[in-house]
Amino acid sequence: MFHYRGSTALVTGASKGLGEVFAEHLAARGMHLVLVARSLEALENLAKRLSDEYGVQCMALDADLADPDAANRIAAELERRAITVDLLVNNAGLGLSGNFLSHELSREQGAIQVNVQAVVALTYLFGKGMKHRRKGGIINLASNASFQALPSMATYAAAKAFVLHFSEALNEELAGDGVHVMAVCPGPTATNFFAETKATMTLKNMDSAESVVQKTLDAFDQGKNVVYPTRLSVRIGTLLPRFFPRKMVTKIAGMTIKKMGLH
Repeated sequence: MFHYRGSTALVTGASKGLGEVFAEHLAARGMHLVLVARSLEALENLAKRLSDEYGVQCMALDADLADPDAANRIAAELERRAITVDLLVNNAGLGLSGNFLSHELSREQGAIQVNVQAVVALTYLFGKGMKHRRKGGIINLASNASFQALPSMATYAAAKAFVLHFSEALNEELAGDGVHVMAVCPGPTATNFFAETKATMTLKNMDSAESVVQKTLDAFDQGKNVVYPTRLSVRIGTLLPRFFPRKMVTKIAGMTIKKMGLH
C-alpha cells in the first residue's frame, strides 16, 4: 500500500479536468502537492483551496510541457526548493482531431512533445530518485485509444500506445526497486478534452472524471500495472485487435470517430 499522508505528489495538467480531480483526491488522502499546468491563476486558486480544505502544502508551478526543456526546469525548481516527489501523475495530454495532414506540423510535434517526450522526461527525472529511495509511484495517463490505430486522431493514438507500453515495461524493470508504475486507459471522459472539437457525444456516453480518478487510485492501491476505469462497452472495444485483422479494426475505429464527430 502506498503511503499517501505526508508524501508529495506532482500532478501535471492539474488546473482542470482529470488533473484537478486527481489533485483533490490526493489532497484528501493527506498528500502535499506540486500542481503543474500552463494556467498559473487557476493553479494558484486550486492550490489555495486544497491547502485550506485539507491542511496540505500546495505549490503551483506554471509550465508548458510542449516546451522541450519544461521537464528539466520543473525538476531544477523542485530541487532548489528541496521538494521530493513520491508520486508522479503524468496526466497532461493533448489530443488533435482531424486528418493528420490538415494540421500544422508544429501542432503535431507539440502533441508528441506533451504526450510522449514530457512523460518520458518527467518519469526519468523523478523516477531515478524514487529508485534510489526504493519507494515511489508513477501513474501515466494512456487511453482506450492505446490499443488500435485511430484515423483522424493518428498521432494521439500512437502516442498513447507508447505510454501504455512504456509504463508496462518500466513497471517490470522497477518491480524489485519499490517503485510502482501504472498505466491508465480511460474511455471518453466528461472533461474539457473535447471542448475544441466538433464532438457530438453527450455526457451520458462519457465517464465522469470523479469515477475515473477513484477507480484509478483504487487500482493503484491494489498494485495493478494497467487499469481500465471505464464502462464495459469501451473495455470490450479495446479487445477487438486481439481477435480481428488490424485493417478491419482500423476501419471500424475510423467509423466510430466519424460517428463521434471527431473526423
